[in-house]
Amino acid sequence: MKKLSAAVLAAAAMGMLFTGSAHAETNPRCGSVTQIGSTGYMKSGGTTIASVKQFKGCNKNWAYVYVWDSWRANHRNYHIRAGIWTRTSDGAVDYNGNDSGAQELWSSGANTLGVCTTATGEVFGSGFSYSGHSDERC
Repeated sequence: MKKLSAAVLAAAAMGMLFTGSAHAETNPRCGSVTQIGSTGYMKSGGTTIASVKQFKGCNKNWAYVYVWDSWRANHRNYHIRAGIWTRTSDGAVDYNGNDSGAQELWSSGANTLGVCTTATGEVFGSGFSYSGHSDERC
């Protein structure tokens, strides 16, 4: 019994150390999405500031950016962008930006399920710019 209680306490303590991770992921334009590929991260030095993920659903690819609570607590004046890129595009084929310092942002949705895509994201403001991307999915 004592060993079980210690294990439960240790697990709870570990959970408290990792607060601020991405967790929202409710697409307002498509109720049923599934993450494809691995999550990308935006970092400032050793600090993770945001996550970038790619999803599929409603016959589209979606980029998703989530700014972590731990970074956002000390940064309020920033903008975020989310987009889908293809292997052959010179720019984002699907793009969405937000100027309000929001915590999360979905792209507009790209009709690109038949080609190789990557989700990209950016968090930027006066004097700083961080970007990241998910892995490519074909």
